[in-house]
Amino acid sequence: MNKIFIPPIKCQGIKTKIVPLILSHIADLKYTRWLEPFMGSGVVGLNALSKNSIFSDLNPHIINFYLALKDKSITPEIAKHFLEQEGKKLEISGEDHYYHIRERFNQLASPLDFLFLSRACFNGMIRFNSKGKFNVPFCKKPNRFARAYITKIVNQIIHFQKAISLNCWNFQCQDFGKTIEQANPTDLIYCDPPYFGRHVDYFDSWSKEDEYRLFMALSKTKANFILSTWHSNQYRVNDSLKTIWAKFYLVTQQHFYHVGAKEQNRAPMLEALIMNFNPEQTLKRVNNYQLSSPQLFSEIAITL
Repeated sequence: MNKIFIPPIKCQGIKTKIVPLILSHIADLKYTRWLEPFMGSGVVGLNALSKNSIFSDLNPHIINFYLALKDKSITPEIAKHFLEQEGKKLEISGEDHYYHIRERFNQLASPLDFLFLSRACFNGMIRFNSKGKFNVPFCKKPNRFARAYITKIVNQIIHFQKAISLNCWNFQCQDFGKTIEQANPTDLIYCDPPYFGRHVDYFDSWSKEDEYRLFMALSKTKANFILSTWHSNQYRVNDSLKTIWAKFYLVTQQHFYHVGAKEQNRAPMLEALIMNFNPEQTLKRVNNYQLSSPQLFSEIAITL
């Protein structure tokens, strides 16, 4: 695996750097369908490239954007023209134009405006207030949409659209529980929920009750699953790994996040993968992938 493909929607917490770790554990798994109940950017599913997939998310704007790519109401040419046009206005008017687009999006929910905001907002955050309005501030870069940057986004759209056209991918706006209920024993479920116990911004809140409800749904499924969460950082440990998730297998890898206005808030975190199948069975596959960290298996804890 020589390259990780990046989706056109940018968001915080994207799993780009741990895609090789996740894919290394499914290389030998035989599954007929990929289910992703917390789509977000969709970076893991894009690189897994399953012939049959269900991508779902509670955020309708994420799903509407990818549906627009699927039905080709957004094409690479349309996106290029839009970003060039709005990028020029942004360069002239700066944050005034950004907030104009943000207000327009909150009124009309255009998928193109959503793409613009995800690329021009602060730290690529996707955050909504209690009324469902996008409220992330401007990134303070009026020249954000330079020609090379637009080309990069357009190429990402081209790749994603090609993947959609070659495979049977469905996009659904729904609660994660409904997606997991759709799983057959031969499916593989990948979950990347908001991190419980961390400060997270999401279309909807994430509570201890949600974490437990996810645990119950995954405990009942007959399908194999992988769940992304956090293990620890220099200040805290994720206690739910020893309580809620204790009966499953655990693999960790250090990862550095760049979300935070202050440099001291941009600290390394030990990422965790929870799965209901034995990771030791896939260790031999790891060397076939380009890994993001030499400390890939800094910890392996197996609990039955």
